[in-house]
Amino acid sequence: MTAPDPSRRIDARSLRALAHPLRVRILDALAADGPATSARLSERLGESTGTISWHLRLLAEHGFIEEDADRGTRRERWWRRVRSRNVLSTTDFADDPEARDAAALYLDEMLRAQFRRVTDSLAAEWTGEWRGAGSITDWNNLRLTPAQLRALHEELTEVVARHTPDPDAEPDPLARPVVVQIQALPRAEGGAE
Repeated sequence: MTAPDPSRRIDARSLRALAHPLRVRILDALAADGPATSARLSERLGESTGTISWHLRLLAEHGFIEEDADRGTRRERWWRRVRSRNVLSTTDFADDPEARDAAALYLDEMLRAQFRRVTDSLAAEWTGEWRGAGSITDWNNLRLTPAQLRALHEELTEVVARHTPDPDAEPDPLARPVVVQIQALPRAEGGAE
């Protein structure tokens, strides 16, 4: 097992840099497909290279991505996602309405991206051992305290971490990219507290 990536707690200033649908899509593309140039991202995301370049510079300024100097040339800059786990705690912004709005926009875009990944996977024509290998599970009848919910999330995160391969290791030729989404939230019943 590899050492976990360093964590970075997102502050209000960095959150505002993230709170844009295209920047969320850029980060998602770099995480899923690896380093890319603005031209490659432009093709993939259907935006102009100038627009992509502007958003890449902003993401780099806030430390979410960095230039991949080993791949680049003077004419072609490659960008990669910084290897760190971003931690967003919405309670950090309780007294900042602008940051709360930015957090809501960012979380909304993240959930849309997660939903797209699930629907894309469900629509794909899987064959062989991949057919039926995944699952969608919903346990909506749990009754937990806030401490129990936090403990559940921590345990699930540890399980996923044990199955996360070393990014520098040679990948297994039979392995495919896999998405694991964990959403452990209090369910609003009637009047949410």
